[in-house]
Amino acid sequence: MKDMEKACVRIFEAIEAKEKIVVYADYDCDGIPGAVILNDLFSIISGSIPGGKKIPYKNLEIYIPGRNSEGYGLNLPAIKQFAKKGVKLLITIDLGITAVSEIAQAEVDGIDVIVTDHHLPHTTLPRAYAILNPKVDAYPEKMLCGAGVVFKLVQGFVKKYGEFYKINTGWEKWLLDMAGLATLSDLVPLLGENRAMAYFGMKVLKKSPRPGLQKLLAKMKIEQKYLTEDDIGFMVVPRLNAASRMDDPMKAYELLSTEDEVKAGVITGHLSKINDDRKTMVAGIMREVNKKFEKREMKEVIVIGNPQWRVGVLGLVASKISDEYKKPVFVWGKDENDFIKGSCRSDGSVSVVKLMTETREFFMEFGGHEFAGGFTVQNEKIHFLEEALSISFSKVKRDKIENEMIYNIKSDLSIVNTKNWKEIEKLAPFGLANPKPIFLFENVEVENIKKFGKNGSGEHLEITFSDTSKNKVKAISFFSNSESFKTSLAEGKKVNLLATFDLSRFRGREELRLRIEDIF
Repeated sequence: MKDMEKACVRIFEAIEAKEKIVVYADYDCDGIPGAVILNDLFSIISGSIPGGKKIPYKNLEIYIPGRNSEGYGLNLPAIKQFAKKGVKLLITIDLGITAVSEIAQAEVDGIDVIVTDHHLPHTTLPRAYAILNPKVDAYPEKMLCGAGVVFKLVQGFVKKYGEFYKINTGWEKWLLDMAGLATLSDLVPLLGENRAMAYFGMKVLKKSPRPGLQKLLAKMKIEQKYLTEDDIGFMVVPRLNAASRMDDPMKAYELLSTEDEVKAGVITGHLSKINDDRKTMVAGIMREVNKKFEKREMKEVIVIGNPQWRVGVLGLVASKISDEYKKPVFVWGKDENDFIKGSCRSDGSVSVVKLMTETREFFMEFGGHEFAGGFTVQNEKIHFLEEALSISFSKVKRDKIENEMIYNIKSDLSIVNTKNWKEIEKLAPFGLANPKPIFLFENVEVENIKKFGKNGSGEHLEITFSDTSKNKVKAISFFSNSESFKTSLAEGKKVNLLATFDLSRFRGREELRLRIEDIF
């Protein structure tokens, strides 16, 4: 990246001059692991005491804004606070590329800003001391996540100054647990450098010595050496993100950075509790949403909100609505400062950033990726936003193929065996741009339908299928019922099944099964 040398030299100068440094990270599971990566760099520079415990770098502050109180990105009150403290260097993680006025103010206040980000810029770049963002220079891997960019910064710094600070060769590879966690969390394409970060990140995660990670996995009854990308996406990330959605994002940072096992255990218990609270809150909002939809006409873009809805959970709500109704969705609530803020998700038919850009006069600020974003709306314009976005949709939408049946292999159920599962696992980790292979099983019989779930909730399905050769396989579908698929289910009915391989290690017992994609 073109400003890599400049950024590394400035960090070195700040360390040697004992300047106050702030790392300002986003509150999600990309920014927070990135903050842990930089904290580890400063700690290795400070050294360690007998027994291996790190010495904290005295002039470093990790700052993560509150999702509900401050919102996304740099903010002017925080900049002013840093200036009063005498901060001379500010390093952003997973944000900053659109913070033109905030970075200009930092410059006025005598603070140099190094932006590390991966989001798309607006038309004007900020006047930062250095910018590390693959989307604004010639760096070949354009789709790094925020923590991935930070990992590259650490690689560059260690290459230049590792010998000076007596950092062991290859030390930075142990940071790949955080880079891999963020890469899998942020849903970037698992190709090129991202695939390497995810692949080797999973290897490090499986033996990471971080007490917080170990306590979190133990709480969820996940054996660390068998950790999978599904565990990361469905179990680990929601609990880490619960910190910012329901409480203080610093809790997640403290969990991943602490060396204190007792503290790690306490934070793990807290995050698990507020994650359960988050699930209850989202379920309540979805009931309200579905009730509203019974009486309203659907436009090309869905805009829905309530001043009482907690801003921190609106991205989850938007994802659920978009998945269910197959449309771009904008969901809003009011933050602690009485601003209308929200999250948006695309169903794949349009880039939400392009959609918001086309309707920019309605927004006080906005940003994000192709499929997800955040926004602040002028209060008096919120009731006209759906109509405006639907008009813009017709200008920027892309062609979408409806109801296309996509699969990789057609077979009978005999293919579901351990040997084939091991071959498939060689392609892992799976994710965006590297999905699990999907199998089509035609004319299989539904032998048994069983509901299961936490505390007898019955919110998930386990179905036993058989084929004409008497092969039998269990298949699961989370948060589903007999009416969730293209065809309704009944025991004895012949159906076509789309599914991926899934290995369960529930309660220490291995069971190869299928995970249902669809039934028709």
